[in-house]
Amino acid sequence: MATLVGQSLRRKEDYRMVTGTGMFVADIKKPGMVEATFVRSTHAHAKIKNIDVEAAKALEGVYAVYTGADLVGRVKPLTQIDSHCRLPKHIEDQIKPFMFNNEEPVLAQGKVMYVGQSVACVVAKNRYVAEDAAALIKVDYEPLPSVVDPFKALEEGAPLVQESMENNLQAYFHLPVGDFEDVLKKADHVLSGRFTSPRVSSNPIETRGVVADYESRGDQLHIWSSTQMPFEIRHYVAKLLGLVEQNIRVTAPDVGGGFGPKGGLYTEEVMLAFLARELNRPVRWIEDRIESMSAARHSRDQIHDLEVAFMNDGTILGLRDHFVLDVGAINYFAFTCAYNSAAHFRGAYKIPVFDLTCKIALTHKTPNVPYRGAGRPEVVLAMDRMVDMIARHLNMDPAEVMMKNIIPAEEMPYSQGMYYKDGGELIYDSGDYPEAMQMALEMSGYKDIRAKQEAWRKEGRYVGIGISSNVEGTGVGPFEGAKAAIDAFGQLMIHTGSSPQGQSHETVFGQVAGDVLNVGLDKVTVKCGDTALLGFGAGTYASRSAVNAGSATHFAAEKLRTKVLAVAGHVMGIPAEELTMKDGVVYSEKDPEQKMTFAQVYEAAAPGPRCKVPPGMEPGLEATHYFVPPTVTYSSSFHVAEVEVDIETCFVKINNYYIVHDSGRVINPMIVEGQVQGGFAQGLGTALYEEIVYNDNGQLLTGTYMDYLMPTAMEVPKAIQGEQEYYSTRNPLGVKGVGESGAISSPAAIANAVVDALSPFNIKIDRLPISPNRVFSLLQDGQNA
Repeated sequence: MATLVGQSLRRKEDYRMVTGTGMFVADIKKPGMVEATFVRSTHAHAKIKNIDVEAAKALEGVYAVYTGADLVGRVKPLTQIDSHCRLPKHIEDQIKPFMFNNEEPVLAQGKVMYVGQSVACVVAKNRYVAEDAAALIKVDYEPLPSVVDPFKALEEGAPLVQESMENNLQAYFHLPVGDFEDVLKKADHVLSGRFTSPRVSSNPIETRGVVADYESRGDQLHIWSSTQMPFEIRHYVAKLLGLVEQNIRVTAPDVGGGFGPKGGLYTEEVMLAFLARELNRPVRWIEDRIESMSAARHSRDQIHDLEVAFMNDGTILGLRDHFVLDVGAINYFAFTCAYNSAAHFRGAYKIPVFDLTCKIALTHKTPNVPYRGAGRPEVVLAMDRMVDMIARHLNMDPAEVMMKNIIPAEEMPYSQGMYYKDGGELIYDSGDYPEAMQMALEMSGYKDIRAKQEAWRKEGRYVGIGISSNVEGTGVGPFEGAKAAIDAFGQLMIHTGSSPQGQSHETVFGQVAGDVLNVGLDKVTVKCGDTALLGFGAGTYASRSAVNAGSATHFAAEKLRTKVLAVAGHVMGIPAEELTMKDGVVYSEKDPEQKMTFAQVYEAAAPGPRCKVPPGMEPGLEATHYFVPPTVTYSSSFHVAEVEVDIETCFVKINNYYIVHDSGRVINPMIVEGQVQGGFAQGLGTALYEEIVYNDNGQLLTGTYMDYLMPTAMEVPKAIQGEQEYYSTRNPLGVKGVGESGAISSPAAIANAVVDALSPFNIKIDRLPISPNRVFSLLQDGQNA
């Protein structure tokens, strides 16, 4: 019987975080360690005519200087990540995709493709000397025409981003579900609109960092990286440097936020590994914030041209979308964001006909990768803004139109008539969306606000309320692993392939394993983020850890429990089925005095002449399990934003915010609440503040926090949360992912609320962020219309 799962237990990680005893990459110090820094391109597109490094090499304290020419034939370039490029054949048959290979050298060779690309690397006795030496390097560039607008990039004759391609259309697919042309003939109305989600930065509190150490005697390379995917780094470093993969150990120590852009492999990780072997000494690189803004990968940057066909009563018959995704200079994650957008477009709505075309364009910008929500906030903005537009077109309440089109509870499980990217049919497994929406409306006092709006407007107060919903595929494969073991002192040890950046793995997986072996959380030690702990792992991204690593932990702990009972039963001469365990003691249900502690069972199972395991059983008390999900499970949420707009200053204030979410069975309610709140804070930033801006020459105009605005604690209210628990049928715990939910619907809910607040001015919001200057322009346009 579960005693830990479902409780808001204090996080085991908190003590070292609040006492400053956490260990981040920047805290790692090794004897003889030197520091690296990078010279980065100041041009978006240019030929490299010459790099003069002699003055840098001559500076006292400099150990080495490398350019791209030094790596030719020694270090392979980075390409798109294979594991994220493969689509099952039946999906390819449906969407008819194409994709061209693209790549990025570890240090630029011949030309640069974006501002911030690494051109040279300096290694010195400390960072100060390395920076001084980097400033002495003279790079002779020949500027070339650049393109930063994805539509212009797709025009014939546009400057090429990747020389190996004929044009900048890197990938394409078309997904048809039903016949949209037939729907157009039946519809009473058709509305269209263009919706733009700008490029943003993830801004983790800890920037990226790498330490690499090489031990030549055993040809062992140890890499510490602030990463979400240690196993991916191990694999690709081995591949690009031609090393034995099992001779590489990658450790993600404490990581101060990831959010997606710390996933995959970066050029700096490969370069540091190369340097450690080349110099035969430890090397460290820590990214500064300016580097982070320009060189750490960005996200979002989608433009959707949407048509929706609907009836006089608000029933949506179908939609058609043509969208462009600007991935910058290289597309590392293939169709990940683009197909996520396609799979999640219709969300909780029952829309039988759906036709989507996607073009992925290369531009002279920093590469673009998945970020919390990964293609979902963009389409939820387009979809829910359009629902709001339908309501205003028909003079109906947006909540009425939304409820009319929500999938009824009695139709669950519900098929959307297409495939998810893992190859499984896109069938929502469980949930009650109308119930969730009704909960959200009641929590927010929706009807009361509607009743008071007119009086507020007469007082000069412009208060609005907006709604958004989302359904998210969570727990994507391909797998995740966990090992459960008991040590000589009876402590339960859990090792997982999932690597945390704040998701509370040590607590949550401890709760899962503790329940299986019926021990308290203090008797469970969880270790993650180290390729030395487990044979295989995938990583933490895509709201997958509780589903996959949690399930792997559950099954590994069950295997271990079975083995503990079998060994104890064999020693005591009692059938295993007559034994139980509690607080680290195995005992007979019939005679509790017949018992063994976990430590005693460990001793009996240890290999050697005194080993007492049953015949045919391997010695030792450990078990490993790799959980392969049948397909994703679907979490969902409904958001209601209440905002007030000051039409004099054009500032948008969030008065109240409400979220009802279903993440299946909740392991730790406090942690779930924190995950949703954190996602909401980032979604609010996307809605009102954040935007990466380039000029026409590809120069980054928002490269510091003077220009790139982010919300602070002053601007982020506490979201009031409501919970549903519709268990998933696709894993043993019944859990669904929750890490991205808060970020997905918040931009759309806030946008709808601002439109509602300013409805007397007849404004239309079709792009983010809703900054004061944009509100001012909208008001001017509305008044002049």
